Amino acid sequence: MTFTKRKFLKLDLKQRHKKCAELLRRHYEEDLADFSEYNTLLSWIKCNPYEHADKKKLADRYHWHLQMAGLSLKEHNLLPALRTGDREAKLDFPNVAIYLDHVRSAYNVGSILRTVEALRIGSVYFSEKTPFTDNEKVQRTAMGAASIVPCFQNIPLKDLPRPIIALDTSDAAIPVAEFTFPKSFTLILGNEEYGISNESLKEVDAIIEIPLFGMKNSINIACAFAIAAAKMRFSN
Repeated sequence: MTFTKRKFLKLDLKQRHKKCAELLRRHYEEDLADFSEYNTLLSWIKCNPYEHADKKKLADRYHWHLQMAGLSLKEHNLLPALRTGDREAKLDFPNVAIYLDHVRSAYNVGSILRTVEALRIGSVYFSEKTPFTDNEKVQRTAMGAASIVPCFQNIPLKDLPRPIIALDTSDAAIPVAEFTFPKSFTLILGNEEYGISNESLKEVDAIIEIPLFGMKNSINIACAFAIAAAKMRFSN
């Protein structure tokens, strides 16, 4: 026992909670299973005994003691931090084409590029008037992905890999969750207001859609693509 009851109770309340937090941190770092010493300290400050082995509950209790001790929570992290920052890519870009058919918003383009890079979906092809990677808003939203993803302009849709699949709303569309993506194909993303152009629809082999259950007929094109991209990446 680190403390006798008499020594522990000589501390003010904040110091008692600080000592409890320090003991819990040692439990976490050394993966200790015996909480008898900690529970003894709890009994001395008239708290119920602790019986959980779950790491998150342990972290919650730890931060509660820090709060009671008046210590800054920002300076005391118990559970491992979430992964941040860039890292080495795990996959190359496959032979998949993402065709931006008159997509108007530079912010949507940048978001699409970021998703393409993060999931390593394929190459991106820009139709005329779609903001390209030299656009400042595209670059800012893509957060570096614009210089990583293979991007091309002025290549006809008919020259891209078959089958050509449209992501849009249609009575003839297949729900994206039910669609089986081939290893090589082209996915068309249409204009935010009027969808895929009639010219591009002439080349389409299949139409897929994100099933919706609310009153709105569609969702933002970058959001819809992110949903489809997850299906594309994790279904194969």
